[in-house]
Amino acid sequence: MMKYKCLVLDHDDTVVNSTSTIHYPCFVEFLKLRKPHLADRYTLEDYFRKNFDPGVTEFFRGEVGLSPEEFSEEEAFWGEYVKSHIPLAFPGMKELIRDFRAGGGKIAVDSHSYSYYIERDYKANDLPMPDIIYGWDLPPEQRKPSPYTLFDLMRRLSLAPDEILVIDDLKPGYDMARAAGVDFAAAGWAYDVPEIEAFMRKNCDYYFKTVEDGRKALFGA
Repeated sequence: MMKYKCLVLDHDDTVVNSTSTIHYPCFVEFLKLRKPHLADRYTLEDYFRKNFDPGVTEFFRGEVGLSPEEFSEEEAFWGEYVKSHIPLAFPGMKELIRDFRAGGGKIAVDSHSYSYYIERDYKANDLPMPDIIYGWDLPPEQRKPSPYTLFDLMRRLSLAPDEILVIDDLKPGYDMARAAGVDFAAAGWAYDVPEIEAFMRKNCDYYFKTVEDGRKALFGA
């Protein structure tokens, strides 16, 4: 019998390999246009660190210094960029989702990507479609790291906190899970940043270095 009845999956760098192939290159291209003095400042590893803590919104508005108008402009630029760039799912993710669903479990997605891009990526990668998607189209106060979506999920699916596992590669997902009293597993397969791995190993209920590690923890095989 599976310990959890619902997996809450992050999307970028958890299900699909997107930051290194899409989001970081998009970020650099935007800086070249609007803040060229910063275009060479951040490496891919830096970008992962900033996404981890304080999170992408705070990073853009704080350290990068985007005004509200520039932030909206960046969102629109990113939206156009991802229209023509579809990320690939990590090997083994399709089977993990399929088998969890086959065992009677529910799949939710909680992401800072828009819902329609999440649906597109699932279709393009032939992944089983999630039961519920919480995306960037939510009001800002309801997005990660707010626990709003987890409480909503519990209500909609009649779940207790100990029946849910959040799998995410970043700290906002960790903060969300902790605020809702839900178990958290760190997805460590998208990148190797020592300080992120050290934090996750120390603080999380699980640390999965590979998708196969996640499979073993969920199914015992």
